[in-house]
Amino acid sequence: MSDLTWFIYALLDAFFAALATILAKMGLSRVDPVVATGLRSIVMMIFTVSLMLVIRDKALISSLTSREILFIILSGVAGALSWLLYFVALQYGKAVNVAVVDRSSILFIVILAALILGEEITLKKGIAALLVLIALILISL
Repeated sequence: MSDLTWFIYALLDAFFAALATILAKMGLSRVDPVVATGLRSIVMMIFTVSLMLVIRDKALISSLTSREILFIILSGVAGALSWLLYFVALQYGKAVNVAVVDRSSILFIVILAALILGEEITLKKGIAALLVLIALILISL
């Protein structure tokens, strides 16, 4: 894979995240956000498990360690809480404002990656995080 492969996947991720936001906002007008999140989770699970079983080698599943499984489960719980809170926010707020605040997760990622993963906060990353914060404030006002 080329050095830009991650960027292409990340850009596609951003597009589908934006599309998911718009579609969710359109579907939340009379739906409880917990119900919507639950239904979305079921669809995502069926879709993802189907891809896993069709595309991936089944031996990869059995090779997972208990530590890897624990962190995947914890990530799933954090993701579920994120989606649930996102849908609640979408129900009450404008899609653009909610999405901007949601994308401010980059600020938390920079800090947590440094504290937990030991990743370096360079001057460039610090300036970029500050610009994200300024954009968040400007768009939200």
